[in-house]
Amino acid sequence: MIPPPSVRRSHLPRLPPEYYLGRTLVHWTMTIQGRNTGWLIPAFHTRFRFILLHVLARYQLACPVYCLMPDHLHMIWTGLVDASDQRRARVFFRQHLNRELSPWRLQSQAFDHVLRTQERVSDALAATAKYILENPVRAGLCAAWQEYPYSNALIAGYPTLDIRQENFWDIFFRVISGCPPAD
Repeated sequence: MIPPPSVRRSHLPRLPPEYYLGRTLVHWTMTIQGRNTGWLIPAFHTRFRFILLHVLARYQLACPVYCLMPDHLHMIWTGLVDASDQRRARVFFRQHLNRELSPWRLQSQAFDHVLRTQERVSDALAATAKYILENPVRAGLCAAWQEYPYSNALIAGYPTLDIRQENFWDIFFRVISGCPPAD
């Protein structure tokens, strides 16, 4: 008997496509093939943000946190509308990011965790984001996550929004609820 596509032995198991649609939150982890390093430089970070911004706008997503580590990256994406499709966004993102990473490449599959209802509430999401942001501290790359230059948030239309801002989570939840703060 052949296992269904979502549980083939050579691939990570995936939830059915509907879990990645709409206003869901997904924690994506993408690893550099062979865990190679040397690609994480300021110029790449700029290109990463450019590609991510296009993905977020094209697929109507927001990224409340990302953290680029020397051999992998973490992002949380959330859909802004019912038509948001994170699986399609992931394919588009990986295609364009691999072009920028050359000669490095992402491993063939990303790891994902669809956040459950209890993980999506304000305090729980902030705690998950902080755990992601603390990765460089745990790895000995900096003393405090706020010092690390390769992590932040990104929401199309909010170029100055920074996860280090004291009121970041208030602004974020207002934006994704469709009631953004006045300029």
